[in-house]
Amino acid sequence: MKLDSTIAAVVTGGASGLGEAAARALAAKGVRVALFDFNEENGERVAIEIGGLFCKVDVTDEASVDAGFAQARAAHGQERIIVNCAGTGNVMKTASRDKATGETKHFPIDAFERIVRINLVGTFRCCAKSAQGMLDLDPLEHGARGVIINTASVAAEDGQIGQAAYAASKGGVVSLTLPMARDLMNDGIRVNAILPGIFDTPLMARASDAVRQSLAASVPFPKRFGEAPEFAALALAMIENDYFNAEDVRLDGGIRMAPR
Repeated sequence: MKLDSTIAAVVTGGASGLGEAAARALAAKGVRVALFDFNEENGERVAIEIGGLFCKVDVTDEASVDAGFAQARAAHGQERIIVNCAGTGNVMKTASRDKATGETKHFPIDAFERIVRINLVGTFRCCAKSAQGMLDLDPLEHGARGVIINTASVAAEDGQIGQAAYAASKGGVVSLTLPMARDLMNDGIRVNAILPGIFDTPLMARASDAVRQSLAASVPFPKRFGEAPEFAALALAMIENDYFNAEDVRLDGGIRMAPR
């Protein structure tokens, strides 16, 4: 797909981190970009800086997502691209024992469900609604109508201790790729997923220097965190290369996560 001002895109989680980088990369190509996010202050700032549009959206809420798409399409027209970066995580063992008291507990089910609702169901909700809109677009070269890029994680394949909910949700995102690409293949809509490793995002910025240094040293090469523009560059490659379809690609410096 040729990226220019005739193309509209939606980026969920676009107010910071990987989503912000993807939004900036698309806008630099001339694409009309709408950001879906919770963070109004960051979202408005990024939107102004890239000449885009901020839409306050909660991906777990049907009405909120519908309103976001309506707002984005009223301003930019039907999107041909959606990059889903909205997501979060938590850390808790499936079941554990307090060493001091001997008391046992399990992973709260509502906390597990929350991660799945955001990372997996929220991603699919945005995919399905975006794809429905793409169906009415006129096809481009080779019958192309649109591209969906989802964000999973290396945790989908090597989840660590305490990551049951996060790994399951991201594993679900990976498992969506092939069937969704097959669902949409006759309508010229491609679907791919990126599995980032350890990236220098606002979430990682909260870690101590010692933790950051240890994590960076664990990457085979290069021995550093991934940088958000590197994620964006892969997203652009997936979008611009029309033969890139139904793929789940790790972007991780060769790391394979240890149990902890």
